[in-house]
Amino acid sequence: MTYTFLDPFTIKKGLTLKNRVLMAPMTTSSSTTEGDVTDAELIYYLVRSNGPGAVITACAYISSEGQAFPNGMSVAKDSHIDGLSRLATVIKLQGAKPILQIYHGGRMSQRKYNGGRQPISPSPVRAERKWADTPKELTEGGINILIHQFGSAVRRAIEAGFDGVELHGANTYLLQQFFSPHSNQRSDKWGGSMEKRVNFPLEVVRHCQSIIEEYADRPFLLGYRFSPEEVETPGIRLHDTLFLVDALIRENIDYLHLSVNYYYQPSLVGFRNYKEQIPYQIGRHINSRVPLISVGAIKMPTDAEKALDYSQLVALGKPLIIDPQWVQKVENNDEKSIQTTLRLSKKSAYHIPDPLWNTLISIPKWIPIRE
Repeated sequence: MTYTFLDPFTIKKGLTLKNRVLMAPMTTSSSTTEGDVTDAELIYYLVRSNGPGAVITACAYISSEGQAFPNGMSVAKDSHIDGLSRLATVIKLQGAKPILQIYHGGRMSQRKYNGGRQPISPSPVRAERKWADTPKELTEGGINILIHQFGSAVRRAIEAGFDGVELHGANTYLLQQFFSPHSNQRSDKWGGSMEKRVNFPLEVVRHCQSIIEEYADRPFLLGYRFSPEEVETPGIRLHDTLFLVDALIRENIDYLHLSVNYYYQPSLVGFRNYKEQIPYQIGRHINSRVPLISVGAIKMPTDAEKALDYSQLVALGKPLIIDPQWVQKVENNDEKSIQTTLRLSKKSAYHIPDPLWNTLISIPKWIPIRE
């Protein structure tokens, strides 16, 4: 069978992927306590970068107080550039374009990973998590510092040799917190109406674009990942997301990346009102104005092809953890040999860092496992 996702795809002038498959960003919690890339991470990405057209890394924090989980990758200091450069080089040597995902955890940051510091957020509204602290409300000065920290992270990614940066505006982290009516209850220019809640993400995009224009000597991507809905009330709903998407497209974002559990996901909150699955509605609304990356439960080649019904690119997460040769097997008409379960007895063959391996086997519902 001929699959469209194996065709080359140009995201922007001068930057073409060898196919339409990307490795999805997945937390490894395998960097040092200072956020430096480790050899275990380099090997993990090395064995998974030969098939996809691009690899989006695990998210790197832009500021030391913004860590939402232990041993994350950092892009907060110039001292991190050397390790990030090794990571970008490893991915490029295998034929994929390296894209660094960057984030700040905001109110999802935890004191135990951030020197005991209180988390920050647009408003002092606690996340609906048992472990969450009430965050400190950001001042105008603090907001401006964060915007420039995102820009500094982009500069470091350019210097490290990446081909792009993905702004992590999903999974309830800081960029999403500014857009959410649950976490953003401000009454100044940074919050209140939907038009004001979008201001922080747009200012981050604009500043990052100015950094790219100043420092990049090659085509360099700026993408944006978003969660289309929130379960909280009030929270982000589909009409909010379509407004955000349009605003990002007007700012000439290079691509958009869905964050959903299933590429065919129904609405989390409005299932009675929507006759069509959320990703399909978003894809139809974007209407190829910018490339859209689909993701979630894309296990076999037929899934990837179906996801292209509404998107231009597909991201694989767990399938590339289980079978790093997923793409190559499809290319060689050997899809019957694609592995769909993680075999505990073959641990060394996967080259998965121990912290990630321990997470995988501790949550059997998250990934299929057998002895």
